[in-house]
Amino acid sequence: MKNQRTSGHTVSRLTVHIVWSTKYRYKVLNGDKKQRCRSILLQICDSEDVEVLKGVISNDHVNIHISYLPSHSISNLVKRFKGRSSRKLQEEFPELKKRYWGQHFWAIGYGCWSTGNITDEIVNEYLEHHRKPNNEDDSNFILE
Repeated sequence: MKNQRTSGHTVSRLTVHIVWSTKYRYKVLNGDKKQRCRSILLQICDSEDVEVLKGVISNDHVNIHISYLPSHSISNLVKRFKGRSSRKLQEEFPELKKRYWGQHFWAIGYGCWSTGNITDEIVNEYLEHHRKPNNEDDSNFILE
């Protein structure tokens, strides 16, 4: 498998597509704000050992496809992305602090979809192969 990540006793390829939007879907990510948001997110990825596979910052939302380590949880990564970028953007661009007077720059919630290089069908075929015992003494516990 290509692009695997190794650390200690693990080998993994965990990837996810994450999307989150600005509060009220206001189209405020433009010009310098968009560039600064990009640099903040890249800094967070660098500090968390997250690899950006591809990402797009639109005027009112962020799409990011990342590869991450098994020691991370998606919810904690999103918390860092949204929290740090919100704080920094509002500190550096006072007009955002006025618009988002409650200091909540991003909307509540996010969307995430796991991605990978194999399909559910391939995994099911693999498991079906292991479902049948090789001999009578070899029984497998089936989770269904």
